Amino acid sequence: MKYDGWPIYGEAEIARIAAAAEILSRMFGHLARWVRPGVSTAELDAQAEAFIRAEGAEPAFKGYQPPFEEQPYPYTLCISIDSEVVHGLPSTARVLQAGQIVSVDCGVRLEGFYADMAYTFSVGPIAPPLEKLLWVTQQALERGIACLRAGAALGDVGAAIHRFVRSYAFSVSENLTGHGIGKALHMPPDVPNIGKAGAGPRLPENLVLAIEPMVQMGTRRVKKGPDGWAVVTADGSPAAHFEHTVVVRRSGAQVLTSYEPIHKALAHV
Repeated sequence: MKYDGWPIYGEAEIARIAAAAEILSRMFGHLARWVRPGVSTAELDAQAEAFIRAEGAEPAFKGYQPPFEEQPYPYTLCISIDSEVVHGLPSTARVLQAGQIVSVDCGVRLEGFYADMAYTFSVGPIAPPLEKLLWVTQQALERGIACLRAGAALGDVGAAIHRFVRSYAFSVSENLTGHGIGKALHMPPDVPNIGKAGAGPRLPENLVLAIEPMVQMGTRRVKKGPDGWAVVTADGSPAAHFEHTVVVRRSGAQVLTSYEPIHKALAHV
């Protein structure tokens, strides 16, 4: 089948994904108050897990066995600092410092349905080039999402993201993509952040996707970090990561996760 294995759901199932996404979004709002100098990444992880479980949900990453890794992932969050792109491990030894950027990626499982979200925080004031990197990455996410509507080509998403990122002389991380999501954390199709407009399969209505540009200030090359999990920029340049869980509709995209709880929390820090 053309869409074999793709997460295409009815409204009742989408509502259950939306419920997971709502918990996840509020968890990020809670976490935003903890992203400050002197807080360990292990503390962030503990705060996230406690919040999720208190809501009757489960951390989707903890115990998850990625197909590209030999061991299950041991934490609730992936916390990637500065030149780490994704999959950074929380640790009591990793304490946030002023001027850093910190990408937090998290998934929630609620009654068998999943949502996924990422946001790059600044730890206090950051240098203007880093502010620009965060802005460009979040804007690239919005431009990718704006391409989503039933009948659009899958390649439209990556084309829009890549075109915008390159216009600011940044790079899209190589070999890192978005994905389908719903009854599993990672499902087909892969959603590359580089693409050709009009290329690839047409998107069906009610397809659920995680759109997630990862953007680097330097080249697009990445490598494994020394801990065996983190993916880092090959040239040591900073990277940012933003992600939403969305539904493809006839009229456009319905975004299930939200940054509004983060923005409200940061306004009162």
